[in-house]
Amino acid sequence: MTDTIKKTLRDSAAARWTALLLLSLAMFCSYIFVDILSPIKDLMLEQRGWDSTSFGTMQGAETFLNVFVFFLIFAGIILDKMGVRFTAVLSGCVMLAGALIKYFAISDAFIGSSLETWFTENLNYIPGFDELGVSPFYEGMPASAKLAAIGFMIFGCGTEMAGIMVSRGIVKWFKGRELALAMGSEMAFARLGVATCMIFSPFFAKFGGMIDVSRSVAFGVVLICIALMMFVVYFFMDKKLDAQTGEAEEKDDPFKLSDLGKILTSMGFWLVALLCVLYYSAIFPFQKYAVNMLQCNLTFQEVPQDSFWASPSVTFIQYFIMLAVAATAFGFNFMKNKSMKYAMMCVSVVCLIAYCYMGYMRQSAESIFAVFPLLAVGITPILGNYVDHKGKAASMLVLGSLLLIACHLTFAFVLPQFKDSQVGGVVVAYLTILVLGASFSLVPASLWPSVPKLVDAKIIGSAYALIFWIQNIGLWLFPMLIGKVLDKTNEGVSDPTKYNYTAPLLMLAGLGLIALFIGLTLKVVDKKKHLGLEEPNIK
Repeated sequence: MTDTIKKTLRDSAAARWTALLLLSLAMFCSYIFVDILSPIKDLMLEQRGWDSTSFGTMQGAETFLNVFVFFLIFAGIILDKMGVRFTAVLSGCVMLAGALIKYFAISDAFIGSSLETWFTENLNYIPGFDELGVSPFYEGMPASAKLAAIGFMIFGCGTEMAGIMVSRGIVKWFKGRELALAMGSEMAFARLGVATCMIFSPFFAKFGGMIDVSRSVAFGVVLICIALMMFVVYFFMDKKLDAQTGEAEEKDDPFKLSDLGKILTSMGFWLVALLCVLYYSAIFPFQKYAVNMLQCNLTFQEVPQDSFWASPSVTFIQYFIMLAVAATAFGFNFMKNKSMKYAMMCVSVVCLIAYCYMGYMRQSAESIFAVFPLLAVGITPILGNYVDHKGKAASMLVLGSLLLIACHLTFAFVLPQFKDSQVGGVVVAYLTILVLGASFSLVPASLWPSVPKLVDAKIIGSAYALIFWIQNIGLWLFPMLIGKVLDKTNEGVSDPTKYNYTAPLLMLAGLGLIALFIGLTLKVVDKKKHLGLEEPNIK
């Protein structure tokens, strides 16, 4: 008589996807806080006296400790030694600490305080870092930007640690199952945080007709508290899984520093890591300036304050329509009944058109850019499912590079030509933003699920940490570079809605061009060394 096969939480589709939902919701909240100041860049310049250089330096500070103090490498080792559960709660606590510091820096309580005086007089020269040109501060940087940068550094340690933990957690729950679909779905949901941020950050900053940028950051802090709660719930769920499987997380096969050599000597790993840093450097830093770029390249008319389109209720209506787009686009992938499937797709398209119309009527750059993740939500599961069953991950990365180049060149040269055409400019902006979001969806669906094919299971955490560390170099460098290039190419321009963005956009298109070359190289290496990147995950 054969023994009954023991079922675990991992074997239950409902449990697997519940675990994924907890991790995705936490990352959704963290994505909101990452870009909480991006849609109100113009207000930061007006209300706190920041220029583009100080804004970019503060935004780039998020990854400073991860890159130059190698915190992400330590985070990977912590993950491999202590496991997913411990790292989840630790990352949530670190994020919350950094978010609170950033909130205080932006708040009115900081203005005129002794701390403001101290930060004005200090941190103007950092020995070693200044000589290397990598200091997170500089002489003349506003005190509030300095303290906000410190808070963002701490938050960045937590959010990047959470990022590698989530990747490792998804591998733990979905390996041998719908891995690419799970990773793509997590990232698609998390990126709704970008849209949420774009819609609600300006809403809270301008609420009641009185501008207060600290309200936006306070909104983000509340969401980070929710993220921490999600990680705590996940902690107990993951603990129950290990109790069922008899696993003791990673302690039975402990991490050794020599294991890093296995990662560093892999050509496939390096190509994937370089692709990652190029993709993310061309997208995330751009997000921080995208709203201001639209303000500079589109013509907006002031909406009468007594009209429906200027009322607070329109913000919530548009957001609920956005959620309807996301839900129906995502659900379309899982419908078995053909008539229901295409009915849901039609509803999604109608809601998307309604959302875009409302963004146009509101004459709002931030609500226009908020469309960024919506197409990705619909197609990421399709791409993930395709990679799971058909493969072709490396080919998708090449396609993503081509779309990336096309979008940034469109922003640089085509969009400015429509500045005098109010409707035409908005249409071009919407289409380009949607395609850019779609191109970015190729990364979680194809790149992240490829990592387990390149390294041993016990060092996946360290492999993801190394990729995130390399990625963080770009995320530190390019927000600062974009800010400096903007100030340099717009000398004498005092109005933050009159900047010329051509030079920064060409720089980002160049990243896409290099990514295209590396993607083609990866295809050659995969074919030669049989890495399995073009093969399906489910066999």
